[in-house]
Amino acid sequence: MAVQALDAARLPIDWQKFALPAVLIVVAYGLIPAYASSYLVEAILLPFLALSLAAVGLNLLTGYCGQLSLGSSAFMAVGAFAAYNFNLRVEGLPLVATMILAGISAAGIGVVFGLPSLRLRGFYLAVSTLAAQFFVQWALTKFGWFSNDSPSGVISAPHLVVTGFSLDGATGRYLLSVTTVIVLTALVWRLVNSATGRNFIAVRDNETAARVIGVPVLRTKLLAFAISSFIIGVAGVLWAFTYLRTVEPAGFNLDRSFQILFIIIIGGLASMRGAFLGAAFIVIFPLILSRLGAFLFGGLFDSGVLDMSQRIVLGALIIIFLIAEPNGLSALFDRLKRRIGSRSS
Repeated sequence: MAVQALDAARLPIDWQKFALPAVLIVVAYGLIPAYASSYLVEAILLPFLALSLAAVGLNLLTGYCGQLSLGSSAFMAVGAFAAYNFNLRVEGLPLVATMILAGISAAGIGVVFGLPSLRLRGFYLAVSTLAAQFFVQWALTKFGWFSNDSPSGVISAPHLVVTGFSLDGATGRYLLSVTTVIVLTALVWRLVNSATGRNFIAVRDNETAARVIGVPVLRTKLLAFAISSFIIGVAGVLWAFTYLRTVEPAGFNLDRSFQILFIIIIGGLASMRGAFLGAAFIVIFPLILSRLGAFLFGGLFDSGVLDMSQRIVLGALIIIFLIAEPNGLSALFDRLKRRIGSRSS
């Protein structure tokens, strides 16, 4: 009787929470490696995964902790060039260790440029983090050691090997990317649902109130910069090693920082799902626009017009999101899900 009463008192398992992750795992590790074309993997999925991870890192800093940063591309560059040098100069270093050390290097730079957050807020903090963008790009260009004295400053990805298995092919690079993104995103999700994550949110909402209730504000800010930069640095490794395969310092310019910022604005601040929705939009939108332009205007829709049209439409969409739906695509997704659920019931 006691066992039956205990079983009856247990809460039922909500299988719906596990259904979507299970489907995504099956698609990510089963269907895509088996059936996806090389174009889909290399032109869409690889940049999507790298940008999604960078957006997860920036969302942790900006969405959850409220610290605005415009130096994301610089931290990606630090991660990419650090991984290149660790692999080049430390013989036999495993790829996973290389990525971790690259993330730690980016975290260190992130903490240095996060120190102004102890005194600055909002726009002034964004301007101070902008210094990281120019300093890192200047250093990587000025000192040839970072690129192994390459005259052009270009670095090439090494052979990607994990536990004896080569991952140089499109499928192997995809599996490395998706596994890295899943692991780090799961860790960030656990973090934001922990006491540390609640400290981040308290600092974002009101620093004074957070300090009154005992939150170590200064340490919390620096921790947010460190973890965010670590994640963005690993995203830089994926961008350089699995997607582009060859990269130069100019490839991590200010436009890339704004692109990552736009991803979290469009996808939704303080939302793990928003980082992926925003990245999907940023990656797929130019392809749709180019196909639509070619269909409507033929040869008149050249690359210059495409680039300018993309910037205009993207800027307009950001303004629309900020006015109509500040919480971005994630909020629209929740609204759509509730509406479908209410109709089905």
